Amino acid sequence: MTGMIHTKHHDLSRRAFLGRSALVSATLITPSMGLAAPQQVEEKAGEFKRKIKLGVVGCGGRGSWIAKLFQKHGGYEMHGVADYFQEVADKCGDVLNVDKSRRFSSLSGYKKLIESGVEAVAFEIPPYFFPEHTKAAVEAGLHVYMAKPVAVDVPGALLVESLGKKATQKNRCFLVDYQMPTDPVNLEVVKRIREGALGKIAQMATTGFCGGFEDPPLGPTIEDRLQHLIWVNDIALGCDYIGNFDIHALDAALWVAGQKPVSACGASRICRPDPHGDSADVCSAVFEFADGLVWNHCGEALKNDPEGALICRAYGGKAMAQINYWGQAFIRGGKLHYPGGNVENLYEAGAVRNIATFYGNVTEGRFDNPTVPRAVDGVLTSVLGREAAARHTRLTMEQVIRENKKLEVNLHGLKA
Repeated sequence: MTGMIHTKHHDLSRRAFLGRSALVSATLITPSMGLAAPQQVEEKAGEFKRKIKLGVVGCGGRGSWIAKLFQKHGGYEMHGVADYFQEVADKCGDVLNVDKSRRFSSLSGYKKLIESGVEAVAFEIPPYFFPEHTKAAVEAGLHVYMAKPVAVDVPGALLVESLGKKATQKNRCFLVDYQMPTDPVNLEVVKRIREGALGKIAQMATTGFCGGFEDPPLGPTIEDRLQHLIWVNDIALGCDYIGNFDIHALDAALWVAGQKPVSACGASRICRPDPHGDSADVCSAVFEFADGLVWNHCGEALKNDPEGALICRAYGGKAMAQINYWGQAFIRGGKLHYPGGNVENLYEAGAVRNIATFYGNVTEGRFDNPTVPRAVDGVLTSVLGREAAARHTRLTMEQVIRENKKLEVNLHGLKA
């Protein structure tokens, strides 16, 4: 029950299981953002210190797909599943051989799963529910693995930020599953940027193009919008397209810049035919940083380009660099020129690396949880861009945080 990546070669649904898993994990987080240095987690099949008792909440396309990757890793015991729809939980439970007594449904199913004896929980649900679900998991003393975006608004993002700190205080792991920072070619590009490959970075440009989503008519309740990626069309459920799809490119820009923007201006509109949700499928935003760095973002979610794009480009006085979700990543020019290479199968490979890292963090006792503040910065940045574009004006990050605007979803008529 999370988003979709459209690749150059084919549509790669976050609801599809894509096969084999890898066994090496590498993540790099920028020191300037207060995050950890690279960690290598290497395991041989069948050789694990112990099994982590895991529950999965959200068992639709990506939820069931990533649950199989957890199972294939070998270091996890698939203990419980929960989904709003009982039939979805049962289908996933059958595949994972989860006892029928630990397959939960309805809005409160996640609470029953948390109480079922799990040690860790993986959340793959519409982002609106992340803060509330995460709060329950952290307070129960569980390790948390979570998709992005971690919230849809400022209050939710700030709550998740506090929960990340609380998890660290309680010696619990909290990992947010971004894939671009795990790719070896992207890692080398950013490493060289840190070493001065570009010189002073003058501007950045990011692109988030996808092939659009089905947006059927609204029903008497939001039940039908909780699955099949329909929820991405609703800002309160999915954080708008800039916060759900484009956020991969935004995360890469924050990775390069090592800081949050201080302001944004822009414009957005809805261009898909017969829209029913309020997500803007066309968005352009210009972000500015405290040091004067300028960042242009362009996003689109229309059925006009099967290739799509999730790219971050950085331009400095000496050279330029490109970070990619699929396709080429490289540095052109300068003494640290890097021909780079192709980012391969990142949707799956990145998740596999993160699953391995999560296992290593739990079993080795690494509780610094560096992906949380970065993920929170990603949400705050996407909200800043979303609001500035929607209002066709310039807003500061300080203004947006001070407004503390909370988005509400009408849960009337749903199974509690």
